Amino acid sequence: MLENRVMPCLLMIDSGLYKTVQFKKPGYVGDPINAIKIFNDKEVDELVFLDITATEKKKEPNFKLIEDIASECFMPLAYGGGISTLDQAKRIYEIGVEKIALNNAAIHNPKLIEDIANIYGSQAVIVSIDYKKNVWGKVLVHGQRGKKSIGKTPEVFAKEMEQAGAGELLITSIDREGTWQGLDVEVLKNITDKVDIPVIANGGAGNLQHVEAVVKQGGASAVTLGSMSVYQKQGLGVLINFPKRSDILKVLN
Repeated sequence: MLENRVMPCLLMIDSGLYKTVQFKKPGYVGDPINAIKIFNDKEVDELVFLDITATEKKKEPNFKLIEDIASECFMPLAYGGGISTLDQAKRIYEIGVEKIALNNAAIHNPKLIEDIANIYGSQAVIVSIDYKKNVWGKVLVHGQRGKKSIGKTPEVFAKEMEQAGAGELLITSIDREGTWQGLDVEVLKNITDKVDIPVIANGGAGNLQHVEAVVKQGGASAVTLGSMSVYQKQGLGVLINFPKRSDILKVLN
């Protein structure tokens, strides 16, 4: 495994695989099981699956689909979406998922992080933090798929989540997500300077130089690729894809 991990981040709506731009305009890109089989062959470090509408629709996690995904996945797997109780988390771990990602649940019930970490260890809990700039240029964390600010900066909330028991943070720039324009190095650096747990950078990667920048300048421990994992190139068609390991090593070493 690479010292700095680079992994696909795949978004689900119901049982399909989708890609969004700035958390909007979801476009269908295929079947999650087929995508996993391709990523198995490409020997990616880890895989992140996020059901982006389960909480909004007040639906439980799709345990059957998660089981199907876990049974096909040969690499460590993280899943997020619709998790609001300890029992749901237990069921997902029992299926074989190594990590769960909490987003809205972490905002509204941070004790759930502690409860899960006490049983499974903090390394099994990722807190997913989404942020964007408001009209005055202030960077704030947002819940409800980017619709509502919680009034806290990413670095302040990240520290709170670390103290609550999170073992990893998945930091997503809503403004950059799906744009191919590069990850937000400045905000990532602000966060990594404040916390002692691994930080995963998400949102905006368009090439490996963007990955290099957020690792070497932003201090990220890992980077997720969304658009780069499901499209040929910017503006071109769907192609489940991932950079060669040798090319990743060149930019990170």
